[in-house]
Amino acid sequence: MKYSSLNPSIFINNRKRFVKQMQPNSIAIFTSNDEWPMNGDALHKFKQNSDLFWLSGIEQEDSMVVLFPDNPDKKYREVLVLVRPNELKEKWDGKRLRANEAKTISGFETIVWLDSLDALLQTWIHLADNIYLDTNENDRKASLVRSREYRFVDEMKSRYPLHNYLRAAKIMKDLRGIKTKEEIEVVQKAVDITEVTFRRLLKFIKPGVTEYEIEAEIYHSFLSQRATGPAYGSIIASGDNARTLHYVSNNAICNDGDLILMDFGAEYGNYCADLTRTIPVNGKFTRRQKTVYNACLHLHNYAKSLLKPGITIVDYTEKVGEEATQQFLKIGLLKKSDVKNEDQENRAYRKYLYHGISHHLGIDVHDLGTRTAPLQAGMLLTVEPGIYIEEEKMGVRIENNIWITKSGNVDLFKNIPITVEEIESLMKKSTVHGR
Repeated sequence: MKYSSLNPSIFINNRKRFVKQMQPNSIAIFTSNDEWPMNGDALHKFKQNSDLFWLSGIEQEDSMVVLFPDNPDKKYREVLVLVRPNELKEKWDGKRLRANEAKTISGFETIVWLDSLDALLQTWIHLADNIYLDTNENDRKASLVRSREYRFVDEMKSRYPLHNYLRAAKIMKDLRGIKTKEEIEVVQKAVDITEVTFRRLLKFIKPGVTEYEIEAEIYHSFLSQRATGPAYGSIIASGDNARTLHYVSNNAICNDGDLILMDFGAEYGNYCADLTRTIPVNGKFTRRQKTVYNACLHLHNYAKSLLKPGITIVDYTEKVGEEATQQFLKIGLLKKSDVKNEDQENRAYRKYLYHGISHHLGIDVHDLGTRTAPLQAGMLLTVEPGIYIEEEKMGVRIENNIWITKSGNVDLFKNIPITVEEIESLMKKSTVHGR
């Protein structure tokens, strides 16, 4: 790993939180992700199962976590399972964790090698009444591939058909949605890396630069600050490209007079930052660009003011939509007749703002968390309204990351330039001093 070691108390505390939600005399088993084949003998870069990482901090393949708080043998109430280091494999693929190293990272006291697990697991299973198994219950899940955790479910139900099986993901969704202070400190590191990178871009961007050159600057800046890399595929969308929400081509030339929408964030310690800023390629907003940008910034600040414990995402989105309607009337995108005659299932403002305003953020960019239940203190969400105008070939989006607390919101991106004046001033200084 490139990042500095995280505090193992993060994972020790996370395990305690999960165990507290388990039914009596239950065992919970979590598996690592597959190593996914690419082509020939090549593999995609390994990415750990988010739930397993949340419980252990372990990024290595062929790992497992076993939690059995009522195990009569105290030694086996928390177990980390690792693949036994193999000298030949290490010559090809690099060093694998030793037991003492894994203990330091995870806070586990008991390490079991994968090749000796079966006999132990059978004893533990026979002692338990309930078995918690993990699957992907992210609302945005779109793949039907039978990944490792689903195959493990099939295997366990075949071997132990008379046990009562329970959904670990149901607990995980609630727990991972609430970020601890220690987790937020890691996210803040990803945010700080992203801030340094954004300020660097303000000095780099000028007419004639290509979107992919900007993406390269982002990647370079992230890696030089010990980030793993981008938390997701960076969106570098100049001009009319900005109206495509998940634009990833990043191959156009940035032209004088255009805006450029940049949606990017660093990943540090497997926790993600998620920033969007829209800036003028030449360093100066036109009057119309400034009008649209400030309308978007108004919606951004209004949305932030609504994010409090007790509100639901549904109600929150509805309120932001009402405010968007007023802003779009104000800047000439909508007429009163558009609003009067709108379809309630497809509101008039949706022509210019056609995505959600917020999503949960954490180990995954689209992290686990509720969409229907009231928001709670500890949740970390993005705030990212946008305005997309086909007739003007313009797209503007502004995004920060907000931690909801009992004493008020914490904007993790509070130090990153956001106003027209801040952006223009910093870009002007870079021009004055030469790029």
